[in-house]
Amino acid sequence: MSALRRKFGEDYQVVNTNRGTTFTAPVKKKRQRFVEKNGRCNVQHGNLGGETSRYISDLFTTLVDLKWRWNLLIFILTYTIAWLVMASMWWIIAYIRGDLNHGHDSSYTPCVANVYNFPSAFLFFIETEATIGYGYRYITEKCPEGIILFLFQSLLGSIVDAFLIGCMFIKMSQPKKRAETLMFSQDAVISQRDGKLCLMFRVGNLRNSHMVSAQIRCKLIKSRQTPEGEFLPLDQCELDVGFGTGADQLFLVSPLTICHEINPKSPFFDLSQRSLMNEQFEIVVILEGIVETTGMTCQARTSYTEDEVLWGHRFLPVMSLEEGFFRVDYSQFHSTFEVPTPLYSVKENEEKASLPSPAATPTLGEARGRRERVFSVDCIDTIEERAGRLPSKLQRMSSGKEDLQRKVLKTGSQPSERASSTGDLPLKLQRIGSVPGQGDAEERLQLRPLKVGSEALTQSTGDLQQHKPLPALAPASVHQPAGRPEDNLPAKLRRMNADR
Repeated sequence: MSALRRKFGEDYQVVNTNRGTTFTAPVKKKRQRFVEKNGRCNVQHGNLGGETSRYISDLFTTLVDLKWRWNLLIFILTYTIAWLVMASMWWIIAYIRGDLNHGHDSSYTPCVANVYNFPSAFLFFIETEATIGYGYRYITEKCPEGIILFLFQSLLGSIVDAFLIGCMFIKMSQPKKRAETLMFSQDAVISQRDGKLCLMFRVGNLRNSHMVSAQIRCKLIKSRQTPEGEFLPLDQCELDVGFGTGADQLFLVSPLTICHEINPKSPFFDLSQRSLMNEQFEIVVILEGIVETTGMTCQARTSYTEDEVLWGHRFLPVMSLEEGFFRVDYSQFHSTFEVPTPLYSVKENEEKASLPSPAATPTLGEARGRRERVFSVDCIDTIEERAGRLPSKLQRMSSGKEDLQRKVLKTGSQPSERASSTGDLPLKLQRIGSVPGQGDAEERLQLRPLKVGSEALTQSTGDLQQHKPLPALAPASVHQPAGRPEDNLPAKLRRMNADR
């Protein structure tokens, strides 16, 4: 480097020409929180106008709410000013009576003995107010104005003591300090518990004294716009942490994991791991309870932003069983570890589960056969109604086949093949098979195995239902020989029918 500088001059600089620099993601700006991690609400009230007088009307609460430095300043100034004012009044009485000029005259009886100047008057007031009573300075009976001032001093001093000491006592015993020993986990996690996706965080109590009637609540603070177009910058939504089941009532002896189940009623119903990166929300946690030692209500608060919600994590256990007691390891209170968790939202998982499975979809042939079988069985009543409107001769012809039709149709629901004779067929099919001039009777009518429930039989029974010209038939339009229709059948078929 020195040789290069001597060659090219002192202004020579080495420039890095390596362009293979690694990509660094832009640092996300820290978002403004509504509630800090320590529970302080980040809200300031301004432009109160004439409403500031309300603070003076509730002076005691105003003093308690002030910071400690202002409380101490007011406490010191109040006592100092009161002492100076009352000491000045004692000095003025001695000055008016002329006691200052006869301070060392033993024959003179002053209002207050041994008060010669302002320091001696101040010491007399302090001895009287603090009830020290050294006995060197005292009020004589020849000073009625001093007696009245002494009574006023006692009343005013009691009021000032009660006000300021009471304010300091309440300030020191505030339950806010009890909240310092209530812990919340640094992060919240989202993982599965009992097969359900849940938002969880952890709370703990560092003291051995219990929180009586401890209850926890959660608020989701998120900006939204109503359907009417109104924009709500800090809309508050309640998160259910077991209000219906009583899980929000805590027995806070050991650290507990608070669980919010993500269901259709939850505002996180459509929240997934990918959408979590683009969301902006804040979860405010409020823990309330009664301090066992003082009986005062204590409230502890914290909050979690979207950056503090870890997807697919779970808290490490902190409880262990020792000899005769349970031990809590608070060093692992904030620690988490990754677990397998679905990356999609609960809404997307439910939509995928509701889709029909291809294996459960029936085929076209099965659906058609099932539909035709049900249709054929249901047509029995319709056929009976239409047959009731036929002429009497046709009713007698079809009356013998009603039991046969019902038997064939109900048997058709079984997917099996059975051989049937022509005697089991309806009369219409028998007439079709008995056409004269076709040769022998057995050759004219060929017996075939019928697939009960098949398409051919179903269509035949369907024709009985959908045969529209049947109600309009007249006895003259039916061409059949005299006698019964069974007489035209071959001898073998007649014997088969007779056997039935």
